[in-house]
Amino acid sequence: MNSEINKDNIPNPIGPYTPVIKIENLIFISGQIASTIDLNNSDNDISIQTTEILNNIKYIIEQANAKIENIIKTTLFIIDLKHLNTINKIYKKFFLNHSTRFPTRSCIGVSKLPNDALIEIEAIAYKK
Repeated sequence: MNSEINKDNIPNPIGPYTPVIKIENLIFISGQIASTIDLNNSDNDISIQTTEILNNIKYIIEQANAKIENIIKTTLFIIDLKHLNTINKIYKKFFLNHSTRFPTRSCIGVSKLPNDALIEIEAIAYKK
């Protein structure tokens, strides 16, 4: 039913949760924030964070022996929805480079995220 996924080089969770789990044909990826950049750096921006998160999700999906095209749902938690246009450009380019379609998606405006991140993305994938 539940199978382990190689978690080497997957960003360590910042709380008591599993970053990724596969149950039968579904892969659940916990919310990802940018983890290798200084989130307190004034040079940091939404483009950098969004790109890093999507690359982290790609790596996690590959560790589960799946592909980006297997992602069926994403949820984006965004501190300031004024960044949505920038996020959409990066998101669109990412999925067009790795898949033939976009997954379903929800965008939720929030007041705060862990480690003062500007965006957090979680994903669900399906693999036969």
